[in-house]
Amino acid sequence: MMGTKEQGSELPPAAQPDDRIKLNVGGKLFETTVRTLQSAGPDSLLAALSLRSPATAAGPVFIDRDPDLFSALLSLLRSGRLPSSAADLLDEALYYGLDSRLRAATAPPPLLGFDAFLSATLVPAADALPTALSAGPDGSLWLAHAGQISSYGWTLAHAGTLRTHLDDIASLRRVCPEVAALGSLDSPGLHFYHVAAGRHVGSVHWSDPTDPRVYKARVTAIAAAGDAVFAAFECPHRENCVLAVDPETLRVAAEIGRQSGSMVKSAAPGRLAHVRELGLVFASAVSAGAFGYSGYMRLWDPRSGEAVWETSEPGGSGLSSRFGDTFADADVDGEELAIYKVCWKSGDVGVADLRRLGTGGGNGMDPWVYPTTAEQWSAAEGGENSIVHCYKRQVFVSRGRGLEVWSQLEKGSYRRSYVDGEEDARRGMVRRMEGGGDRLFVSREGMEGVEVWESSYLSRAVSLP
Repeated sequence: MMGTKEQGSELPPAAQPDDRIKLNVGGKLFETTVRTLQSAGPDSLLAALSLRSPATAAGPVFIDRDPDLFSALLSLLRSGRLPSSAADLLDEALYYGLDSRLRAATAPPPLLGFDAFLSATLVPAADALPTALSAGPDGSLWLAHAGQISSYGWTLAHAGTLRTHLDDIASLRRVCPEVAALGSLDSPGLHFYHVAAGRHVGSVHWSDPTDPRVYKARVTAIAAAGDAVFAAFECPHRENCVLAVDPETLRVAAEIGRQSGSMVKSAAPGRLAHVRELGLVFASAVSAGAFGYSGYMRLWDPRSGEAVWETSEPGGSGLSSRFGDTFADADVDGEELAIYKVCWKSGDVGVADLRRLGTGGGNGMDPWVYPTTAEQWSAAEGGENSIVHCYKRQVFVSRGRGLEVWSQLEKGSYRRSYVDGEEDARRGMVRRMEGGGDRLFVSREGMEGVEVWESSYLSRAVSLP
């Protein structure tokens, strides 16, 4: 009869977009969906294969091609791009919940300065001369160049570039995983930016209604302490102080150590650091002139707003036995609870124990010890223009001939080694250093980009003398 079908003459059901299809490419089995194969286009071989009904397919279709290359093409159909970078691998790891395993597998070994090597150089696309660095505990980096911040994730892949309202960024500090505090020597205020979202969160200015001289204060240094951000402000007439700012509300919680900058020993700090274990803020300022260097170091108690210890060089409290050989730079090691400095004339490195400094502006004794090295090296040059950075219980010191590291072997005895070689040092004097994760980030005078230094896995077989 018309309108009826004979038994056994039904057409097979058409393939549905979510139906799964198996392909055997070069002996390797792949399983995907009809939708994915059809995204290759109507004239493609894969789209033609997607028309096969899973209900009648005898088995996977064999394609005599390279399975590894096909895997990349299949990824292109699934995500719209080829898996060509570590960021793509991270995306996959996040999907499967394996990101922590991936980080552990791809992270560099523990940083040993004496066995570090230059593993990469990060160069922004424009205005690539670094002006400030801030490294994260996972080995990521925020790099300030001109008025921009370029962010690099823990894989060192470029995550994005943020253009701020500033023309130049001189101070940069990571307040939390996504928010940066920054300051400029050309513009007043402490500014907060959400780096990932690319937006300005807010600004903090130093003001005093009772003193009209306090206006347009610029930021000279920043330190982060988790529940507080410490920023050194300096007014045009050089009145200065350190403000403690609540990073949640962006309100000023305390004003610490207000002073006039008419003298070297009361200048605005050029370096701030928070000593978490002691709850203190370390501040230092250095100036260089025709007769050498001069400056001060100070420990502030943010709870009382008072200085619990200070020293001025030359002279001042905390007398130095090396009058005339003042420090060119200093940094605090929060793990070892020590202050390290480099002398500008001799180039010697000195260390002072934070727990033995005394109170109330010094104990009348010289707190500095000048350790010897296991190799009994002497400083081959002075410490002019040198900078110091403490990280991972190591002390990195830049010199004209390169970057060196002091590693403590035992109490009072150190191993002194060069991090970079003669060829590396020719690229320029190290001007900035920041440790993050198991990496050391270095920028040099007049050089574009930031160097990334890591240790080699072969260093596990090296024993210290």
